[in-house]
This record gives sequence, structure tokens and C-alpha cells, in this order.
Amino acid sequence: MVFSSLASNVAGESLLHLVNLPFHEAGHLAFGWFGPFVGSLGGTLGQLLVPLICLSALLLKTRDPFGASVCCWWFGENFLDIAPYIADARAGALPLVGGNFGHSAPYGFHDWEYLLTETGLLRFDQQLGRLAHATGSLVMLLALCWAGWLLVLQYRQSGR
Repeated sequence: MVFSSLASNVAGESLLHLVNLPFHEAGHLAFGWFGPFVGSLGGTLGQLLVPLICLSALLLKTRDPFGASVCCWWFGENFLDIAPYIADARAGALPLVGGNFGHSAPYGFHDWEYLLTETGLLRFDQQLGRLAHATGSLVMLLALCWAGWLLVLQYRQSGR
């Protein structure tokens, strides 16, 4: 998944996409109170905040750094899940919830088309999608290194 291309949309076709999707949709509801821009951004925020909240709870509340490293990996995976959606802002070819596509959505757009249009960044959708993909890949690799280091430490402490 980390070494896949943005165009492959491997995260969007994975089981984790179905885990992430309810948090994305709930983010629209939670952040919708702050207006249409933040409400549209809320889907992505919800999708990214849930793994960060879990990471924080595991690290700070239960003192479980290995569990936190798994949540860190999940946080990075969400960037891979979001990246094709960002890159699709102009094309509108990816399927949306409800069976529509960005170019045929009843409300006329998908989140990232709206967000990038409003900020004047629509022409950078491909670059921003690649940046999100690279960010996610880096976070996932760092999380794996963190988890591996924790396993090495645990092995050393076991006295074997």
C-alpha cells in the first residue's frame, strides 16, 4: 500500500476504506455547524482526527505505545485514502457515496472540488493529491519503524 501509485487508489479499494468512510461522513455532520467550507473539509478532518484521537488515548491514557504506533499507521493510511479524492477534484471521476460521481453529484461537486475551488487551488489538485499520498506513505513507514523499535525493546527486556 505504501509503495502503490496514487492512480491505483489501492487504499480506496481496501477494507480500511469502509472503516474510514463512516468517520469521513460523520465529520461532515460534526463540522457542518461551522458553515459549508468547514463542513466540506469536515469529512477529511473527521477521517484524520479519529486515528489521532485513538493514538493520543492509547499513548497518554493507557500508556500503550505499540497500540499508538498502529493508530499512527492508520493515520497515515487515511492520507492514502484521501489522496485520490483530492487528485480527482477537477475530473470528478471517482464514485461518491450514493452512487454518484463528482461531475454528476446532485449538489454539483465533491468535497475537494469545492474546497480547492474556494481557495483558488483547483489547478493544483494533482500535486496536492501526490503530496497527501507521499505524506501518508512517510507516516506509515515511520509508524512501522516505531512499532518495530518497540518490539526490539520488548525482546531485549524479555532477556532472551
